[in-house]
Amino acid sequence: MSKVFSTQRPPVRGTNHMISSGHYLASAAGYKILENGGNAIDAGVAAGIVLGITLPHWVSFGGVAPIMIYTSESKEISTISGVGKWPELASIEYFKSNSKNGIPSTIERAVTPAACDSWLTAIENFGTMSFEEVVTPALEICNKGFVIQGTLAHFLPDMEITPELSKLLIKNGKLLKEGEILTQKKLGKTFGRLIEIERKYKNEGRVKAIRKTRDYFYKGEIAKEIDEFFKKNGGLLSKFDLENFSVQIEKPEIGTYKEYSIATCGAWCQGPIFIEVLNLLENTNLKNMEHNSANYIHTIVESIKLAFSDRHFYLGDPNFVNVPLKGMLSKEYAKERSKLINNNSAFTEMPQPGNPFKYQEEQNPNFTLSETPKPSKNPYEGDTSYVAVVDKWGNAFSATPSDAYNNYIPELGLSISGRGSQSWMDPIHPSSIEPGKRPRLTPNPAMVLKNNKPFLILGTPGLDVQIQAMTQLFLNIIEFEMNPQEAIEAPRFASYSFPLTNIINNYEPGVLSCENDIKENVINTLSNLGHKIKLWDQKSYLAGGLCAIQINNDLKTLTAGADPRRDAYAIGR
Repeated sequence: MSKVFSTQRPPVRGTNHMISSGHYLASAAGYKILENGGNAIDAGVAAGIVLGITLPHWVSFGGVAPIMIYTSESKEISTISGVGKWPELASIEYFKSNSKNGIPSTIERAVTPAACDSWLTAIENFGTMSFEEVVTPALEICNKGFVIQGTLAHFLPDMEITPELSKLLIKNGKLLKEGEILTQKKLGKTFGRLIEIERKYKNEGRVKAIRKTRDYFYKGEIAKEIDEFFKKNGGLLSKFDLENFSVQIEKPEIGTYKEYSIATCGAWCQGPIFIEVLNLLENTNLKNMEHNSANYIHTIVESIKLAFSDRHFYLGDPNFVNVPLKGMLSKEYAKERSKLINNNSAFTEMPQPGNPFKYQEEQNPNFTLSETPKPSKNPYEGDTSYVAVVDKWGNAFSATPSDAYNNYIPELGLSISGRGSQSWMDPIHPSSIEPGKRPRLTPNPAMVLKNNKPFLILGTPGLDVQIQAMTQLFLNIIEFEMNPQEAIEAPRFASYSFPLTNIINNYEPGVLSCENDIKENVINTLSNLGHKIKLWDQKSYLAGGLCAIQINNDLKTLTAGADPRRDAYAIGR
């Protein structure tokens, strides 16, 4: 244990396999799969689906699920683009004509459900088990129910309880509360229908049976029922959109920090900004700064502002947008940008983006920047969860599933992704609305390699706080030699000095939120540097819900941490 501080929970250590996820029942489900001989991918998918049962206010089987997978056999990382696309009927012109306030928070913001395809693609290509085997823990929880924990009970009163949801969440005229049991038998029935299809084609082989299961969801009876629901309720999503959708298996984006390789998903999510932030920070000697000192926090926050400005102006679906990713992730570009950081003064608003095109082959692109939105503050909306797994064969799994009780279809027990909220009405913005385009996703799982082997599997919920929390975790481990649990429990901070990604695009120039166990003299110094300080409670859920597994390839040991800020737990042996 490091000498920085002790932890509320012990790190979980083992030599065989390990899982850390956003809910203890999800971790238990994945651990059971590992104990029964499944690999990290089987276990990760099982846990990810359970997260959609036990954290239904944050995750859905009909939502999003970006995934990263390392296989010890190939010694390569693959990503799965688990985010849906805008329907063919969606357009900026449509919303201008039909919505006074831009993208509505209603059924019209729905995109194609990606999580189902993402989970099935993972087990088909990288797993060893059937869909029935990995979904059985979730099916049992749906039918038998689970005891509502404090976080779910806390958020339920703030949700819009539609007549359909009231049948699920209200008993005897009262909203379910902590300690009561929530069953989701309609969703269990949907899982059962998918299992029946897989069983029907079992004799044709595991892969073929999984593909038929997927087709039943996207091209068969379930697709028809989704189509009927949207037609009846005024949505844009159609069977055509479902039939023409599929996630993609892609190579990751790779960066470096000292001797470590950083792997993220592509520019269809905010993941590459994790690499850019670390590139900027590599130009300073963080190890010589006191942990969570004013100078340390200021340096990280100013680097985040620079990187998130590039995120705002450049990142979007690369199938539609000319993303200058090679330039953005270059070391030379980071050196140029880091010179803008003033050790004695904070950026009072989001800085202007750099010109990463100079650092790649394309020198003079025809590129116009979108406008910076006006400052605004609106209520917090939605969230996410996360799961990390490492198995005894050296495979690793990292996934950040999301999407809450949006567009709930009662007969299916299923919520369809409302991720269209992470798009913009500005046609110049890289995450603008276009038919078939993927909204730029906040969920972004990550992996860190050392000597080309997995060293750290990490991720978190938290919308725009995700990369900020992941950066702090990474630095706590790399620069200050904390174990994962120490690194997770360390006091956290986050900037809001850029347009956020949710439906209302909050923008609070200069605002820096800090957990209130950061030292008072540090807070005062940060304020004097020009940061507009807002204090969070100690261990605030707003600071994320990190999960991580660290691999010591020399000792052949695993060490996991899970965030007490939420319901996360790690299990292993």
